Amino acid sequence: MRAAMTLPPLHRIPRLLAFVLIPALAPVRAADSPPNIVLMVADDLGYGDLGCQGATKIATPRIDSLARDGARFTDAHSYSGICMPSRYSILTGRYAFRHRRSMEYACHFDEGQVLLPELLRSAGYRTAAIGKWHNGFGTAAQVDWNAPLKPGPLESGFESFFGTPRTHSEPPLVFMRDHRILGWEESDPISVDRSPGTGAHGKQIGGKKAMELRPDDRIDLMLADEASQFIGSQTAGKPFFLYLAWVSPHNPIRPSAAFQGKSGAGRYGDFIQQLDHSVGRVLDALEKHGHAGNTLVLFTSDNGGRYEKASLNAGHRTNGELLGQKTDAWEGGHRVPFLARWPGRIPAGSLRKELFHQVDLMATLAEAASAKLPAGASPDGRSELPAFLAPSTAPPIRTEAIFHGTRSLALRQGSWLYLPVQGSGGKTVPEPAKPWAIPYRAMGTSNSDVDESGAIKEGAPKEQLYDLANDLTQTRNLAAGEPDKLNAMRERFKALTRTGKAAAKTKAE
Repeated sequence: MRAAMTLPPLHRIPRLLAFVLIPALAPVRAADSPPNIVLMVADDLGYGDLGCQGATKIATPRIDSLARDGARFTDAHSYSGICMPSRYSILTGRYAFRHRRSMEYACHFDEGQVLLPELLRSAGYRTAAIGKWHNGFGTAAQVDWNAPLKPGPLESGFESFFGTPRTHSEPPLVFMRDHRILGWEESDPISVDRSPGTGAHGKQIGGKKAMELRPDDRIDLMLADEASQFIGSQTAGKPFFLYLAWVSPHNPIRPSAAFQGKSGAGRYGDFIQQLDHSVGRVLDALEKHGHAGNTLVLFTSDNGGRYEKASLNAGHRTNGELLGQKTDAWEGGHRVPFLARWPGRIPAGSLRKELFHQVDLMATLAEAASAKLPAGASPDGRSELPAFLAPSTAPPIRTEAIFHGTRSLALRQGSWLYLPVQGSGGKTVPEPAKPWAIPYRAMGTSNSDVDESGAIKEGAPKEQLYDLANDLTQTRNLAAGEPDKLNAMRERFKALTRTGKAAAKTKAE
C-alpha cells in the first residue's frame, strides 16, 4: 500500500480540501465487501414509543423487526435533548458544546472538519441525504432562500439531497432537492419574517407553489418513496450510505387520512404508525433490490419524546418510565431507541445493555466500512463495532459521556449521572406554563427535588447525582448523601467541559 502523505493539521485545511485529501489516508479495503449503510433518525421519538421498547398503545411491527432480526441497545443516547446538536454530533463525531458559534441558520460545520458522509464517500460509497437536514445553509445568519443553498448537504459529502431544510414546523415549509427549493418561482420569492408576533420560528412569506408540494400529512411517506427510488438505483458493486432523517413524530402531528384513528394513542400514535409504515417501505426496497443481506440498518431518534396530552391520557408514556422529556438533561431527554440489523454479522434478537452514545456512530461506521479515520476526525467518538457484532459479550467501550439539555450539560460515568444544576437541565421545570411542561402528577413521574407542579422544593441540593443502576427513574437525588462521588464527578465535568458551563446555544426546535 502506498504510504500516506504528510498533511498539515486538519484545522488548517479548508473543509472541502480536507475531503479531497482523505483518500490518501484510507487503507486498502478488507477482503469482505463493505456493507451498505442506512442510518434512519426519527424526530422526537421517545424511548417508550416502539412496541419493542414496551409500547402497548402503538403498533410498530416493521421497526420492531429490526430488533427481532438484529440488536436492541437499551442504554443508548443522543448527545442532546434537542435536534440540531444531536445531528451535528452524529455527522461529526464531536460534542456540539465545543461548537462556539450559534447553531441556528448558517451551515454548522467548520473548515477542517471531516464529516461522516465525506469519509464514507472517500471510501467508495455513494452517499445520499433524504429527509430533515437542519444543519444550516450558507455562511450568513440570514439565509437567502431564493439563491442556491450552499454550503449545505452537498458540500458536506452527500452526492444528493431531498428533504426539508429544517423541522417541518419551521419555515420555509418546502422540500428541497440538492441546492434549490422545489417549486420555487421567481415571481413568488420566499422569505421568512421573524418579527415579533410571527411565532417561535417566524412566518413564511411567498412560495405558495413550493408549499403545496410538501403536504404536512405525507412528508414521511414521500421520503420513503424517495429512499426506495435511491435504493432501487444502486448496483451490487458499489456500496451506498443513506442518511434518512424522518420528520415524525415532531409537531405538527398530522398523520394522513389512512392512518388516522389506527393507534390507541391518539394522533400521536397514528403519526408513529405512519412512520412505521414508511420504515417498512424502505426495508421492503432493500429486500426487493437484493441489498438486505449486506446492509447495516440503524434506527434511532435525535432526542427523547415530548409528552403529548392526548396520548398520555390514553395511557401511553412516550419516554416509558424515564424522568423528563425533550429539551432535558434528565434521561427522558436523551435516552433513545437504538436498533441495528446486519444479517450474518449482528446476532438476531440480541440486547446490548452497556452505554452507547450517538457521537460514536461516525467512528463505528468508519470501521464497519474499513475506512480509516484521519487524525482529528471524530474527536469525541470511538468505534463501538465490537458492541454491534457481539452485543451480549463485548466489554464496555465507553464508560463516560456528555449530554446536553437546553439549560445544562450532564456527565455520565458508569451508572452515575451528574447535573450541575437544579431541575431538568431543560424546559420541563423552569417554564411550567409552556406546552411541554405537563405537571408531574400527570406525567406519572416523581423526583425528590421537585413537587407535583414541577417547582423546585425549598432546600433541594444545588446539584444532582443519580445512580441509574439502582434508580433508572431518577426518583432520588443522591447529591447530599454521596459527597465524595459528587465532588469527583463535579471536577471531572469541569475538566471535560473546560468551564463547567459550556453548552451549545440553540433554540428548542
